[in-house]
Amino acid sequence: MRTAHSSDTDYPDITGLTVVIPCYNEVDNLEHSYAEIVSELGDLDLELLYVDDGSTDGSLDVIRRLAESDSRVQYVSFTRNFGFEAAFSAGYRYASKPWLLHVDADQQFPAAEAHKLIAAAKAGYDAVFGVRTNRQDPVLRRWGTAAFHFIGRKLLRIELPQGATAFRLVRTELARRIVDLELGTPYFLATVPRLTSRYTTVPVAHRARARGKSKVGMSFLSSHAIELFVGFSRRLSTAASVSCVVAGGAGLMTALAGATGLLSGEALDTAVLLLLTVSLAASALAVRSLVVVGAGQPRPRQFYVREASIPVSAADRLFNPTPSLEST
Repeated sequence: MRTAHSSDTDYPDITGLTVVIPCYNEVDNLEHSYAEIVSELGDLDLELLYVDDGSTDGSLDVIRRLAESDSRVQYVSFTRNFGFEAAFSAGYRYASKPWLLHVDADQQFPAAEAHKLIAAAKAGYDAVFGVRTNRQDPVLRRWGTAAFHFIGRKLLRIELPQGATAFRLVRTELARRIVDLELGTPYFLATVPRLTSRYTTVPVAHRARARGKSKVGMSFLSSHAIELFVGFSRRLSTAASVSCVVAGGAGLMTALAGATGLLSGEALDTAVLLLLTVSLAASALAVRSLVVVGAGQPRPRQFYVREASIPVSAADRLFNPTPSLEST
């Protein structure tokens, strides 16, 4: 946890706040989350920015109704499902207030906990991350997160806010700066420490999902973790290179031992199998590193917008806007 300096206490009060709410097929939760957010944070200069990540269950219809009834509600809707990183990135890019609060639509983080993040930010931080004190998720998810932080922080020495989650309060200028980097392997938690040392974590409550199903599976989490490990640390690629060199030298020695009769039978077979295992593992890491490098090359944008209640960049659109669907 980083410590703010006393000279930083002149940070402005956090009155202008955009609540970024990414959602994908959360039709059962949207009205509940809206009511909770407005109830807890409605006394602030508030904007609620929903990012519809290509939902197919009527979520966009609910968001449109909320926008019609409350001028504080804005939305951006994608042309298809682009994923978690794309959804919150769009929200961060188009947030209009000086600070943004990321709240997922599933309501697992109570909106009231945002006051803890706000209080911490006033001490002079650019980003404050919530840390679950009583995580209400399946045990496999909890173990996976623990392993993720151990490998990332301890073994690979990637600077990550300890236990940080997507429930976070960030200076909008900082968040937008990170999004505009357009990294091949975007990972917000690992990018913040590369831009500022003024971040911290705050313990917050957590609750079980009451409606709908989680869209985040173990395959997504595993892929996400591998991208972080390869994209933000050279230790794996270095280990792969060293392993290849060592395996190559050992392979040569094994071949010579087999040719001269020093190794034979089961001993020779075991040595060959071991070398093959090491070589394949090193090759897998090397291939994954190339995938990460390739991700940084020219490619389609992270997301494309089909409809929005606010002006968005022409570069983020797949089609020209329909005037009747756009606010002016």
